Amino acid sequence: MTYRVVQWGTGNVGKHALAGVIANPDLELAGVWVSGPAKDGIDAGTLAGLDDPVGVAASMDTDAILAARPDCVVYCSMTDNRLMEALADLRRILSAGINVVACAPVFFQYPYGVLPDDLLKPVQEAAAQGNASLWVNGIDPGFANDLLPLALAGTCLRIDQLRCIEIVDYASYDNREVMFDIMGFGKPLDDIPMLLQPGVLSLAWGGTVRQLAAGIGVTLDAVTETYQRIPADRSFDIATGHIAEGTAAALRFEVRGMVGAEPVTVLEHVTRLHPDLCPDWPQPAHHEGSYRVEITGEPSYAMDLVTSSRNGDHNHATLLATAMRIVNAIPAVVRAPAGILTALDLPLITKPAQR
Repeated sequence: MTYRVVQWGTGNVGKHALAGVIANPDLELAGVWVSGPAKDGIDAGTLAGLDDPVGVAASMDTDAILAARPDCVVYCSMTDNRLMEALADLRRILSAGINVVACAPVFFQYPYGVLPDDLLKPVQEAAAQGNASLWVNGIDPGFANDLLPLALAGTCLRIDQLRCIEIVDYASYDNREVMFDIMGFGKPLDDIPMLLQPGVLSLAWGGTVRQLAAGIGVTLDAVTETYQRIPADRSFDIATGHIAEGTAAALRFEVRGMVGAEPVTVLEHVTRLHPDLCPDWPQPAHHEGSYRVEITGEPSYAMDLVTSSRNGDHNHATLLATAMRIVNAIPAVVRAPAGILTALDLPLITKPAQR
């Protein structure tokens, strides 16, 4: 069966998702939605970085895009700084009877116990109205901290703690708004960015620790968060700008799923802009970065996932992996019952877009 698909957004993740849709013989590209006139009317092949056109022009006309009646939308629009608009997009798409796979908003990876009812219920109602499904995933939040750890968990007699860690050099990550405004790199340490405002870490990654707990059959008493920021000891440049000496250049945070006083499921990020910063923090398995799963129990495990690509560095590889995690799930999501889906609801996804 062939599924008709609309690509919604063609930024850092969206352009890879678009290429994945075009490459998949089981998917038919029915349209491409873009947010600005610079891309309006541009052929999808060009936006995906391909050599040849594919005969589908991008459009800013939402009504026309939805009128194409695709089976699924691949939603890759920026959401961090336009959350309410993104939620409105999702409600409109779902209520029109169109399934959605998306890389954001990330709290929909597992929104239960995380998202307030006034934000969650309208999306659930839209899905019910349209008899459509929503699945949000990627790499982190995503398969690095749901699929991989839960697969290992199934081989344990006992689990005392399940910890997932992203240890990555972000210097080449090409999104200035995320790097400077949302994560606060290059800013004075007393300037608290959006990501580190009270409750935001738990909103973004609280679903991760709650889903892990649900997967291993644990009921959490609370979710807590903590972070540490370290200044640059010298000035240097990254892909998106200049990091001045004394401004934020490394970030470590944890979101902890607590049972009593014990952290049982933990999501940790160790983010550097230069590899020699914070040598006492956890080090990656590869100099560019790795995703680590640590299980303390019987047996115990430590597993590192290292991404790479012939076409770019680790950041390129993880953006591509994020895109393909959702694109390759389209058939399963379309076939699934209506509603908000999590990794606990879907079968194992093994089929790549291009064969």
